[in-house]
Amino acid sequence: MDISGYSGLMTATVFVPAAGAVAILLLVRGDRNIRLFAVAVALADLVLSLVVFAFFDLSDGADRFQMVDKFAWIPVDSLKANFFLGVDGLSVPLVALTGLLGFCAVLASWHIKLRVKEYFFWLLLLQTAVMGVFSTLDLLLFFMFWELELVPMYMLISIWGSGRKEYSAMKFLVFTLLGSAFMLVAIVTIFLTPELGTFDMTQLTTKGTILVSAGVLIPLSGLFWLFFVAFAIKLPTWPVHSWLPDAHTDAPTAASVMLAGVLLKMGGYGLLRINVGMFPSQTDRFAWALVALGVVSVLYGAVVTMRQTDLKRLIAFSSVSHMGLVLIGIGSVGIAEGELTVTGLNGAAMQLFTHGTITGLLFLGVGLVYDKAHTRYIPDLGGLAGRMPIVAGAILLAGLASLGLPGLSGFVSELLVFMGAFRAYDWPTALAVIGIVLAAGYILWMMERAFFGPRRERFDEITDASLVEAIPLLIMVITIVGIGFYPSLLTDVFEIGLAPMLEVLPGAG
Repeated sequence: MDISGYSGLMTATVFVPAAGAVAILLLVRGDRNIRLFAVAVALADLVLSLVVFAFFDLSDGADRFQMVDKFAWIPVDSLKANFFLGVDGLSVPLVALTGLLGFCAVLASWHIKLRVKEYFFWLLLLQTAVMGVFSTLDLLLFFMFWELELVPMYMLISIWGSGRKEYSAMKFLVFTLLGSAFMLVAIVTIFLTPELGTFDMTQLTTKGTILVSAGVLIPLSGLFWLFFVAFAIKLPTWPVHSWLPDAHTDAPTAASVMLAGVLLKMGGYGLLRINVGMFPSQTDRFAWALVALGVVSVLYGAVVTMRQTDLKRLIAFSSVSHMGLVLIGIGSVGIAEGELTVTGLNGAAMQLFTHGTITGLLFLGVGLVYDKAHTRYIPDLGGLAGRMPIVAGAILLAGLASLGLPGLSGFVSELLVFMGAFRAYDWPTALAVIGIVLAAGYILWMMERAFFGPRRERFDEITDASLVEAIPLLIMVITIVGIGFYPSLLTDVFEIGLAPMLEVLPGAG
């Protein structure tokens, strides 16, 4: 498949935040002006990402990869790397999600007073890195964007975080670099294989993929697991999840929103794009292992979440549980019965989007609680709903979506995952459903203790969200409710992106 062209739309969508970051660093003066400029940049990128989503062609016969920007990047014969951006049905919703959460993260940072110029520089640069991961179609460029994300997140946690911020930032860095090492070995191996010699992901993920027939230097199963380790760490899944609760607990609110909302989704996206797309036979062969890891992650994360007394750690461990559903959905490819396979993979992809908005809203709300109450320790809280009805209502709605209440977006993705996986893995899937029951327990327990318990006098003067603080809450609420009532807005798009992958799955119809 030879794809060429240059529209400039994807390049703008990816690099507008980075251009804004450089402008803030070099040109913009005054803290208020920096904040306003950062909001304008994030809003511009949100508009671009929504334009990309709105103009993605779903009609029969449309190109799989659209809005392509491609030109020779490193044209020497020994490397042949391209600057290659584009979107398909799998990536275009995640591009929109990144633009949405990036705008909300900037608004949530309005209160930042320490080193404001540097803060917004790193936050906008982080958005470009994540947008690049979801948009690139060249493996080398994919790896570079993957690595670029590390530096901004490390700086945001270590400088503007709280608690053991340096420790948490370094732990995040070490874990992710470890996964990146495995990924780099796999990428280099693919390129050095004589029959391949390409970084072009469109050639490696289409029907009749050249990887299947190539005599690669490492067996395909080995390459599958090299990529899997990198993506499992980022997802994260048990037992390589321990960096996440520390990073979330000590990160500033905006960093937590981006971390939970889109950085974790890089792992799930990589599993779908590369593990499923490039290694269909290995995905089918090891589907049982993916489901097993997913079930353990769901149950372990849910049980540990019930023991948490810090609001941010509670949400962090719940993310481990909910990301386990992504593995179960991907493992449903072992069914090899056409429609059900589509259902499970679609559920996994939907879980990436819906979990991003749900946890984004939870971290926005908890960040406001901490800013105003100066504590996240649940036993010290109580009766906040009477003083913070907007914040409490937003957190309650996100919590109900997280436990899968019908009418909200979380229900759609969880239902698709369970429907897709149940026929092939009935009792493991039934075990995973227990995680949703436990989610109802820890969400309702948290709400009762922190927001609907006896009112404490120390919080009598606490205030609700201001207009600037309420805007990102409202955006997330509208998204969660909207997708809950009209899920085909995303499911149809994801199905278009996943269909070519299903064509190469053994036995899929």
